[in-house]
Amino acid sequence: MTSVVLVGTLDTKGVEYGWLRERLLRAGVEVVLVDTGIMGEPRVDADVPNEAVARAAGTELSDLRAAADRGAAVTTMARGAEAALTRLHAEGRLHGVLAIGGSGGTSIATRAMRALPLGVPKLMVSSMASGDVAPYVGSADITMMYSVVDIAGINSVSAPVLANAAEAVAGMAKAFQRASMELRRPARLGAGARPLVAASMAGVTTTGVDAARERLTELGYEVLVFHSSGTGGRTLETLAGQGIFAGVLDLTLGELADDLCGGILTAGPDRLSAAGRAGIPQVVSLGALDMVKFGPLETLPERARYRRIRIHNPSITVIRTTESECAELGRRVAAKLRASTGPTAVCLPLRGLSALGAPGGPYHDPRADGALFSTLREGLRGSAARLYDYATHINDPAFGRAAADRLHTMIGAVSAAA
Repeated sequence: MTSVVLVGTLDTKGVEYGWLRERLLRAGVEVVLVDTGIMGEPRVDADVPNEAVARAAGTELSDLRAAADRGAAVTTMARGAEAALTRLHAEGRLHGVLAIGGSGGTSIATRAMRALPLGVPKLMVSSMASGDVAPYVGSADITMMYSVVDIAGINSVSAPVLANAAEAVAGMAKAFQRASMELRRPARLGAGARPLVAASMAGVTTTGVDAARERLTELGYEVLVFHSSGTGGRTLETLAGQGIFAGVLDLTLGELADDLCGGILTAGPDRLSAAGRAGIPQVVSLGALDMVKFGPLETLPERARYRRIRIHNPSITVIRTTESECAELGRRVAAKLRASTGPTAVCLPLRGLSALGAPGGPYHDPRADGALFSTLREGLRGSAARLYDYATHINDPAFGRAAADRLHTMIGAVSAAA
């Protein structure tokens, strides 16, 4: 039987969750109700009570109430909800999850949703959904639905919104369970015949990465391309950490430059880490490390106004990374790759790191690029990572094909040794 998990604060939203449970039962699915309420008594009975959720986070509900710290309590219950939903999924009792709430309820429920594998239906109905939802969604496949009115009773506006949400998650959950049964194993990404490879790309590295993608497709892989836009890099890292990739072709690391220099498209300090930790074969290059991305020109920070500026589009302004910044980026990339537990190769395009940095381009700067190459070489000295020089720029199709062939060889070697 298809099972949908409802997760939310039953002390403040119990009536609404009771109404949703009835709608889901009428839609032909079983319902598991998880209570993440803290201070008040639940207004509807839960299958997983709030005491159990608190214990799953390593504490007692009575202690959270006594401390009277709402922020800490929300964080704790979010951790407990994550543990509860992960367990339900492992037991085969979760084929989809639905939650409703404001900022607190959304924070709790989406943390739990983010812990579930890609493909598991996740629907969040929230009064926060018309604003910036990045903190809630992260790199997960969470569907956000705007509640229009606050989640405060069943009325002529909330009723159709919540009814649509219930029918939507019931349909998604049924489809997910069917796919799971057809595969005779938990539905997951990469369950087809072709092994998956991740590739990172930006507009300024598209030509080279496209050539690599086409070559890998010829070699029998399914290539998932992630835009090096902050969210894209975080998603690549998340999926690599789940072990679904046969290999990673990480040719575009521009998010690391944003992380170093305060740009707007950073993927955080853990970028370029997951594949190495998981022991996945990876071929890495230095695409787009010759620039830092900011917002529209008028938002450019004062410290950047006297740099080499380029308007990438009306929403993105880029500046050229300096020699000292490139040297630091080389050290950071080397430190990350030294920690890799699997086969690692670094392909260096010696004549340019992006469309702007190729010979004749406005960001072509052999001295700055040279500082990047030099500190990277020094940092990898004595490590297991292999370096390969190419007398071309990153968007030469020959470079992309060579990087793809190298990854294919590494994947083959790992498979042969298994």
